[in-house]
Amino acid sequence: MMKYLLMFFLLIGSVANAQQVTKNNKRSTAKGTMFFYWGYNRSAYSKSNLRFIGPGYDLTLKGVEANDRPSQDFKTYVSLTDFTVPQFNFRIGYNFKKNWAFSLGYDHMKYVLKAGPTYFLNGTISPGIDPVTNWSGTYDNEPVVTNGNTFHYENTNGLNYIHGDFSNVFKIYNSDKGRVALTTIWGFGAGPVLSFNDFTFAGQKNVATVSLSGFGISGHAALRAEFFKRVFIQTNLAAGFIDQVRVKTRPNDYDSHARQAFVYSEGSIVVGALFYLNQADKCGGCPNW
Repeated sequence: MMKYLLMFFLLIGSVANAQQVTKNNKRSTAKGTMFFYWGYNRSAYSKSNLRFIGPGYDLTLKGVEANDRPSQDFKTYVSLTDFTVPQFNFRIGYNFKKNWAFSLGYDHMKYVLKAGPTYFLNGTISPGIDPVTNWSGTYDNEPVVTNGNTFHYENTNGLNYIHGDFSNVFKIYNSDKGRVALTTIWGFGAGPVLSFNDFTFAGQKNVATVSLSGFGISGHAALRAEFFKRVFIQTNLAAGFIDQVRVKTRPNDYDSHARQAFVYSEGSIVVGALFYLNQADKCGGCPNW
């Protein structure tokens, strides 16, 4: 993945350098501005009901809780080989008109079921299916405490929200000569969710089972600090709803899957660059007499 990202950055840089623009034409809120960024996030999730369906079982855990999983080793955030391991955000966008942008992004979050809290088990498990936890029979709001060694669910290779966003981009401060500027951004987006699922149940553990599991809708707000009209640091806050209608849990069994819907919140810090491609405002904001 790193190889393709580096190739992409080189391509963007070459396109930007090929553009002939005037100094006064560099305005990050103007039509024709292109941007991209990369950064890292933390996320939180609401309680939800998590249903598992497979051969011999159809069970639901009610009131499940989950955490994200940030990388503990700082080296992974700056390593050229491991920088895609932590929870990251990547986005590329274009101002299609003044103060309005469309962008495509990849939010790599992680979702880890918490072991320890009391959940409520519902559904049916055929005898002999689960010799490890000894769940068997029909359950109706039976209180259970999960153990991560015998029952576990997570999306840590990625709860990947791939979404297109429409955003309003508005400059609230610009210093003399434009060396420093502050820009607010807000908007909404939607897109599919790509899951890499780890699932442990009935004495079987599977890792990184891939599926296009559902969709999300979200809203976001951000503050961007721009420097010399070229680079920026941005803080993002986002919240949304994710519906995973079919998370594949076993790689060789299409019928084994999970279902879940929850609300999430996300905060991130990113760094990025601005490029100016054939902006419409050729006078760079000169007085309109």
